Amino acid sequence: MTIIQQLFSPDGPFASAVDSFRSRPQQVDMAERIAAAIEGNTVLVAEAGTGTGKTFAYLAPALLSGGKVVISTGTKTLQDQLFKRDLPTVRDALKVAASIALLKGRANYVCHYHLERSSENARLASREEAAHLRKIVRFATHTVTGDKAECIDVPEDSGAWAAATSTRENCLGQECPNHAECFVLGARQQAMAADVVVVNHHLFFADVMLKDEGMGELLPACNTIIFDEAHQLPEVAGLFLVRAYRPRNLSI
Repeated sequence: MTIIQQLFSPDGPFASAVDSFRSRPQQVDMAERIAAAIEGNTVLVAEAGTGTGKTFAYLAPALLSGGKVVISTGTKTLQDQLFKRDLPTVRDALKVAASIALLKGRANYVCHYHLERSSENARLASREEAAHLRKIVRFATHTVTGDKAECIDVPEDSGAWAAATSTRENCLGQECPNHAECFVLGARQQAMAADVVVVNHHLFFADVMLKDEGMGELLPACNTIIFDEAHQLPEVAGLFLVRAYRPRNLSI
């Protein structure tokens, strides 16, 4: 019996750690193929039906590989689920000491500098958005990550977020008086140090374009990249490629 077969067996660690777990031959086959691809440093494209247990099938070999792993998802919802639920569950079941980190785009993190100035003189579209901004101010005083997904009192599409976050264009970088406490910088530092980093497809291709333009990087170098919801890759990649190669003198 291989290590993968033992992990997913009816009396293996997953069966002991997860109440609803049941052994599936397709899941074992997928996990073994992924483990072989990681070991051989090759490319694998895998498709499996609902109920196969795809997430555990790629998380187990990824955590056991011993290398740096980047996992990219199609949505921020799945990204949060992986980081907060699935990864800790698999890590605990396997009893591995791999460190994990969550990294999103800049617009997902509160910016102390812009929030402070906006709370004093921002012109928002409505009283509701003004109330949202006050809630973000309170959120910023106790959050550890600054991730707006954790501020459940403010809708993600509220206009107040534009006043509470930074962009690549208006970020002050090292000149910022709040540089030491920057949530974006903190998240990137954790990602650089972690064994497993969970990102999303938009951030992944933003990193590709930055590196291509010689303007730095957002993601750390890694041994393995896993794309969950890979069917979304062509659309997301296309968005960034269109921006990169659009003629400067044309409006498209």
